[in-house]
Amino acid sequence: MHIWYSLMNLLLPFEWVHYAFMKNALLGVLLVTPIFGLLGTMIVNNKMAFFSDSLGHSALTGIAIGVILGINNPIWSMLLFSILITIAILVVKEANTASTDTIIGVFSSTAMALGIVILSRNGGFAKYSVYLIGDLLSITPSDLLTLGIVFVMVIALWIVIFNKLLLASMNPSLARSRGINIRLYEYSFAMIMAVIVTISIQWVGILIISSLLILPAASSRNIANNMRQYHIYSVLIALISGVAGLILSYFWGTATGATIVLISSMFFAGTFIIKLRLG
Repeated sequence: MHIWYSLMNLLLPFEWVHYAFMKNALLGVLLVTPIFGLLGTMIVNNKMAFFSDSLGHSALTGIAIGVILGINNPIWSMLLFSILITIAILVVKEANTASTDTIIGVFSSTAMALGIVILSRNGGFAKYSVYLIGDLLSITPSDLLTLGIVFVMVIALWIVIFNKLLLASMNPSLARSRGINIRLYEYSFAMIMAVIVTISIQWVGILIISSLLILPAASSRNIANNMRQYHIYSVLIALISGVAGLILSYFWGTATGATIVLISSMFFAGTFIIKLRLG
């Protein structure tokens, strides 16, 4: 971390960089937003926005389970529950007893209600409300280490599975004819989403986590002409929105996650106008 601090002091001679928590938050943004940009492209392509939102809502129940079990750091119980509910959604979805959005809605609303009921017993919900809006400025060096490991793992896994994952999502019949296990890749992507959403929630917030995943990719889709541009633009928009939102939230005294979302929404509005004019 000392190298990072020295580098920031050298490259960014601004007043806000003098604070260690801002340096930590900036590194956190640089690690997590590219992942949001990448995953968001597949989420938008596969119309899984509702699914990512349900993972955020289920975090409350994960926190509640951690409280019941006496776990000091609820991130582990949140992660476990997110993985379990992801598997449950996919299993029920395969049964074809109801539409996908209905299934996700049932699990999402039930999980969120259960979490609120447990955490609100005896008026104790207030101390967990920080998870609703997140607090990126509270990120610590140990958190950054976790993010760094996750960043490397996700990028490496994405490089390995992307082509097959894309084919499986766009043309399942062709994918099967080429021996691709569609279920394996669908589950793999869902697990990656569960991990990223769960780990990021404490800094981004349950209420807006899905927006950070969707907006950069949706903005990129408005102006991209091919898959390469789609990914590059999405990552760039996520990065710029993250850095700009962090800096503006510092000067405005606003919630960082929400400020980043507002910047991302401005990108979407701008690219949408460009799309209309070019169309």
